[in-house]
Amino acid sequence: MEGRPFLEHKPDGTIQQCANMGADGIAISSDGSRIFYCPLGSRSLFSVETDALANRDFSEEEVAKTVHHHGDRGGASDGLESDSEGNIYSTNYEHNAILRLNYYNKVWETIVYDTRLLWPDTLSLATDGYLYVTANQLHRQARYNRGKDLRMKPYTLFRTRVNAQPVLLR
Repeated sequence: MEGRPFLEHKPDGTIQQCANMGADGIAISSDGSRIFYCPLGSRSLFSVETDALANRDFSEEEVAKTVHHHGDRGGASDGLESDSEGNIYSTNYEHNAILRLNYYNKVWETIVYDTRLLWPDTLSLATDGYLYVTANQLHRQARYNRGKDLRMKPYTLFRTRVNAQPVLLR
């Protein structure tokens, strides 16, 4: 992040790589049949069948059989969103960007790059055709900078027009 490894400096002097954090990004497919998710410290995108998750009679093994690995997203992220056309949006904190997985050709494309997107997170697509995203500066917290908080206020909410509509399931 910003040219430095993303490491946690513990009070006892030990250093831990932060790539082992759990799943964070989550989005639903346009038809509601799949839940997309991504581990925070990973570049991979996965999905699982929603019916399998909702069925309490399914074992963990049965649910696991419905998981699909969609490949590398070109960078790690902290936020996912989807649109009514089947596209998936992903923040990319390694590259200060927002990417979109095109439903038709299955190719990731950069839709926004800005140096002010310092750890973009929490995507939300609104009915006005704008995609909203926060820059939370997570990597600048004291725990990742030897006890010194490097975050700079005000925190920022960005928006970009993507001419898409949110998933509205009934």
